[in-house]
Amino acid sequence: MGFKKASQDMNFAEFLLKSSMKKNRCLDNLSKINKLLNWDSIEEILVKYYSIGRSIKGAGAYPPLLLFKCLLLQKWFRINSDPELECYINDRISFKKFLGIPLTDPSPAHSTFSRFRKRLSKKAMEQINSEITRQFDKKKLAINEGIAVDARIVRLQSRYGEDE
Repeated sequence: MGFKKASQDMNFAEFLLKSSMKKNRCLDNLSKINKLLNWDSIEEILVKYYSIGRSIKGAGAYPPLLLFKCLLLQKWFRINSDPELECYINDRISFKKFLGIPLTDPSPAHSTFSRFRKRLSKKAMEQINSEITRQFDKKKLAINEGIAVDARIVRLQSRYGEDE
């Protein structure tokens, strides 16, 4: 089976939208998050617990990191359902760029998210959550969640209200 490969080359849609993407605050914020996190360490945990896509037979599966990042978007933007998440990914440039999905490609189907969530163990989710929290704590940062509007990185202050 293996994993689906997404082209990272600029396509015609991205070329046409390039100037509007320069002034997209949500895209900027999600790009910062993408750069701040060490996704390799998160992917290591995912691969350890998620066995789908390891076979070379059958259709390609979505990489577990991509599916996990979809769930992060769902949490950060307080998206209430998997069908709604699918719609947001198809609709938002910033989401597709964060996920590494070409603008011309569709989102994974909503049923893919629920199957992924069911297949990941509670232990895996706890380890991944701990890893993300550790990485943000190390940089004294946190994610501010919004209601389908924005996810922002905020600098945390020390316990005494001062920056260290």
